[in-house]
Amino acid sequence: MTDVWPTELRVSKDRHHLVVSFSDGAKFDLSAEMLRVLSPSAEVQGHGPGQKITVPGKRNVGIMSMTPTGNYAVRIGFDDMHDTGIFTWAYLRELGEKGPELFAAYEAELKEKGLSRDVAGKPH
Repeated sequence: MTDVWPTELRVSKDRHHLVVSFSDGAKFDLSAEMLRVLSPSAEVQGHGPGQKITVPGKRNVGIMSMTPTGNYAVRIGFDDMHDTGIFTWAYLRELGEKGPELFAAYEAELKEKGLSRDVAGKPH
């Protein structure tokens, strides 16, 4: 992955998708919801093993900002004011390649915990 870099990061007009193009020609359309609920931040991932948080109610979250972090990542700010996730190029690539299965696991966690993608903390 060290020789594959993003060539473009483009937020959709509705701010609900991030399209990432890589130097090897791969291109991924990542939903803002997936990026938010799978954020690499400590707020979502926890500070150690077994501390990961299942974040409900983010179906309609939007991307507010993107700030370069060195030449290895981008910090994404969301309209729910979460902005502590630093998405490395490798992690964006992983989300592009494994996003459907990671998001399916997230949806299973929501169901198991009686949570919803629509309203934080409320069963669906």
